[in-house]
Amino acid sequence: MQYNSTRNRKLTAAAAEAVLRGIAPDGGLYICDPAALPLEPGEMLKKDFTEMAEAVLERLLPDYSAELLRPMIRAAYGKFRTPEVTPLAAVGDYAVLELFHGPTCAFKDVALSLLPYLITGAKKLLGDKSRTVVLTATSGDTGKAALEGFRDVPETAIVVFYPEEGVSEIQRRQMVTQPGGNVWVAAVKGNFDDAQTGVKEIFAALPNTRKAALSSANSINIGRLAPQIIYYWHAWASLCRQGKILPQEPVNFVVPTGNFGDILAGYFAKCMGLPVGRLVCASNANDVLTDFLSTGRYDRRRPFYKTISPSMDILVSSNLERLLYLASGGDDAMVAQKMKELSQHGFYEIDPALLNTLQQTFLCGCCDDGKTAETIREVWEQEHYLLDPHTAVAWTVAEQHRSKLRGPTVVLSTASPYKFAPAVLAALGENVPENAFDAMEKLHELTETDIPAPLAELAGLPVRHRDCIAKEEMLTYVRSRMEG
Repeated sequence: MQYNSTRNRKLTAAAAEAVLRGIAPDGGLYICDPAALPLEPGEMLKKDFTEMAEAVLERLLPDYSAELLRPMIRAAYGKFRTPEVTPLAAVGDYAVLELFHGPTCAFKDVALSLLPYLITGAKKLLGDKSRTVVLTATSGDTGKAALEGFRDVPETAIVVFYPEEGVSEIQRRQMVTQPGGNVWVAAVKGNFDDAQTGVKEIFAALPNTRKAALSSANSINIGRLAPQIIYYWHAWASLCRQGKILPQEPVNFVVPTGNFGDILAGYFAKCMGLPVGRLVCASNANDVLTDFLSTGRYDRRRPFYKTISPSMDILVSSNLERLLYLASGGDDAMVAQKMKELSQHGFYEIDPALLNTLQQTFLCGCCDDGKTAETIREVWEQEHYLLDPHTAVAWTVAEQHRSKLRGPTVVLSTASPYKFAPAVLAALGENVPENAFDAMEKLHELTETDIPAPLAELAGLPVRHRDCIAKEEMLTYVRSRMEG
């Protein structure tokens, strides 16, 4: 099986190469046809999380044998605080998929605990002896999860860029206190889109050499996206085992997303045979995806809002081009043209037939900070369950579509509420301490819920990374690390 660029199907790579390089030479994203890699639901129902992981990854990454994958999977998911890895919680009329029980308390851990093993495995498979420099732009959660996953991995370095004022204080502290001899963290004077665009430009500007080669920990890397498919299967299997659904019954998934990677993993799962009803794309005030899925016009020329759900504060959703490629039957010329229009003019529009195809699977919706806060408060008061601001966006959008969602609905919970303790406290109507760690303690006392240990320990850790650079300086910053 070969991967190819979304923008030129003649640019191909084996799975290991796609994982190692992260992005295609023309700036496109590596893609395969997930519908050609079916999984049998009846067989998947017999498996636990790690066995599902092996089945999914063997299909999508066939260069990796089961014998190679098995120890990687055990090591990656042995770091989680629950044996289920991604448990389901029944909350009101919904099932909440808790994706925050990993080392950094966010959903990115599911993929980024495994990606370092996949990259080092790819290097061995390809006989690559160069130093791999992993580049990451983060809107909050990817950064820490990637840093934790790649720290002190031999022959590997990682550089993380985050928007200077675009992450929560807890997210920032998670990154700037990160230990490791091979990690660098820099704030970028701008928003997430500035950081993400800068990373893509670096890939185009810096050729790989015998000494050093670039890779990515963002969901533009298929090795980052593939593990996220697992928890969709696991959520469906959990509902089956609980007697909530029959195996053939479709399940709806409501996903808070900005870069479109998390929900795209759900689409991959559907293509591979998972019984999926509707995939619901939930956005905050930065509602570019809602507009696109409603009208077929993607337009990033709009105000950028800093919200209480900062991991979704994104106007350029990179993974959308993979969806355009798949839904159009692999029209690489069309995708290349649309991405060119987006880069040069700031917008593009798809034809009505393609939009109709997308709308057969995807619903969408958005809400502002006020409604997000209201939802946090109402769910706590009515269900005694604490939502983080991103999960609250998903819950709100699920409620908007309640009449259209037939059958069980799973709301993806992407982070611990303690990562956003000041915003959650404010939503509950409490006075918010100036210090984020004091806010965590107050939230704990108010709700009698547990502060996750990785967050509770942050207050006593020393700050190790203080770099703050202009977006124009990102290339020089990375070049020096490649030469180091």
